[in-house]
Amino acid sequence: MEITHNPNLLWYVIAYGILMVGLGVYFSKKVSNSEDFILAGKGLGAVVLTGTLLATWTGSGSISGGETSMAYSYGIIPSLLMAIPTLIGILVLYVIAPRIRAFGKYTVSSILEEKYGPFARMLAGIIIILAYVGIVSYQMKGFGFILNLTTGISVEVGTIIGAALIIFLATIGGLRSVAPTDAISAFLMVAGLGITLPTIFVIAGGWDSIVANVPAEHLTFSGSLTNIQLLGYLLPSLFLLLADQNMYQRLASSKGNNSSKKAQIGWLVAMLLISPTIGFIAFASRSLFPNIDPGMALMATTVAMPTFVGGILLAASTAFIVTTGNSYLLSAATNVTYDIVGKYMKNEATDQQLLKMTKWFIVILGVLAYVIISFFPTVLSVQMYAYTVYGAGITPAVLAVFFWKRVNIYGGVSSMVAGVVTTLVWEIPLAKPFELNSVLFAVPVAVIVLIVVTLVTSNKTAQR
Repeated sequence: MEITHNPNLLWYVIAYGILMVGLGVYFSKKVSNSEDFILAGKGLGAVVLTGTLLATWTGSGSISGGETSMAYSYGIIPSLLMAIPTLIGILVLYVIAPRIRAFGKYTVSSILEEKYGPFARMLAGIIIILAYVGIVSYQMKGFGFILNLTTGISVEVGTIIGAALIIFLATIGGLRSVAPTDAISAFLMVAGLGITLPTIFVIAGGWDSIVANVPAEHLTFSGSLTNIQLLGYLLPSLFLLLADQNMYQRLASSKGNNSSKKAQIGWLVAMLLISPTIGFIAFASRSLFPNIDPGMALMATTVAMPTFVGGILLAASTAFIVTTGNSYLLSAATNVTYDIVGKYMKNEATDQQLLKMTKWFIVILGVLAYVIISFFPTVLSVQMYAYTVYGAGITPAVLAVFFWKRVNIYGGVSSMVAGVVTTLVWEIPLAKPFELNSVLFAVPVAVIVLIVVTLVTSNKTAQR
């Protein structure tokens, strides 16, 4: 089947865009200080918190990369396995959420500073920016896919439009406006996916027809990947989620531990439904559209379905892409303001000056994100880079704060440096050695350095 552009679908995207802009402007009027902008005044209830956790995590990374690209490129089982790291990560966050709230910090870098000192905070801020700008970049490209499907305009032009919308919505109201729009987007996505799955299976001729039209290896355990290559795709999302600043900020923004616990349970249940559904839809798309960009697999099904059904799915996809882009852009800008500029250059800035500074950095980093996406061949490739920079550079050091009292400043900082350097050395050439993702090497290096350096320096300190 050939993709035929359906301009009528664009009306659903436009309607969603108008709704989000209107809500963003409305909630932006409730922002009076930095805590409102960054932590929504620490007043998020369980329902809104569930929605914003779900929408922030399940963005273009899932519907253009992640489960979608894995199902299209390698098979249904690798795609289904992508849910496991997320479920493990949510369970770990459930355990440490009360301690995250107790820290009461705007950024993960601030948590690291408490244990490892000021240099760790600045280093973490830089690492987070490297990762989050990459994550924002493929949200923009995901929006480009949507406009290409509906109007036929190039993905490049659509990406520019997506960049402008994401930057605008992140700038006007911060988390105070992002969280409620996230919640609406999340529930829209659940409905859209629920309608799409049975519809696209009927259109594709049922399971037997789908299986007959995909490569035989797409029904095996690891598809066309080796087991170690498959592991290289599963680990990055786990190590990102375990210390994801966006999630920490949202957990810190809840009304209390009770709301936080309910929201995380809701998030876990929703992921058990959403993640496999995305995989099966993309797998059906592989049967219908065998020669498209893997990142378009889920969204391409919108042109094969009745306009109403396709419109709901496309609006839902737009919702997740835009809200995830907003969230990570806001989080990265927060790091620049509070962990670098506000800490070392403008340490006497007032709250209002910091707020304005954050908005300016949203724009600057948004432009940088648009530039970055042109350097990676696929959404999945930039996703693996971004997740691993964060997962190797930040996560071992953060988890040690919560689970290993003995860890010291030398071990923490050395681990952060080792993790990010290993990732960049592996990823920058874009020709990965042995065709393996950097997470397989960067995370073990970071963990080993954390343990060894801590033990060695602790022994020296004890001898003194």
